[in-house]
Amino acid sequence: MEILSSSHAKHCLGYHIIFCPKYRHQILEGAVEVELKRIIGETCKTYGWILHALEIMPDHVHVFVQADHTTAPVEIAKTMKSISAVHIFNTFKDLKKRRFWGSGMWSDGTFYSSVGGAREEAVKRYIEANLATGDTPRGKVRTQKQRGDALTRKNNAK
Repeated sequence: MEILSSSHAKHCLGYHIIFCPKYRHQILEGAVEVELKRIIGETCKTYGWILHALEIMPDHVHVFVQADHTTAPVEIAKTMKSISAVHIFNTFKDLKKRRFWGSGMWSDGTFYSSVGGAREEAVKRYIEANLATGDTPRGKVRTQKQRGDALTRKNNAK
């Protein structure tokens, strides 16, 4: 994943998202699979998301996508599911009649996982190391005791 920039932020946020058709119907194969890949790819391009990986199984979809820091993963999934359902039902009209009886294409449930450049243990070690040294982006941070000692010295000097 690459580090992206906006006017006031740098970010590297990737998401692994999994969603399934309602009733876990195994409909995502053949022409439906090809069309779904095209639709998801176009949706990512339209919204400015970077699609790193897309795997479509007969009964579920795996998406690895990178997005701007202001875009919530739930919005990514909601947008992909909504746009793809409309296109798939318009392209394969009998699919809705045969399998979904007038309801939507996708189940309500969705799996979300963040994908990052550092493992959990590495981030914890980094934070603990900075806490121990007092390093912050703006320099050293004094502990409450250190601030109190400095204040005491200042008051005693008067």
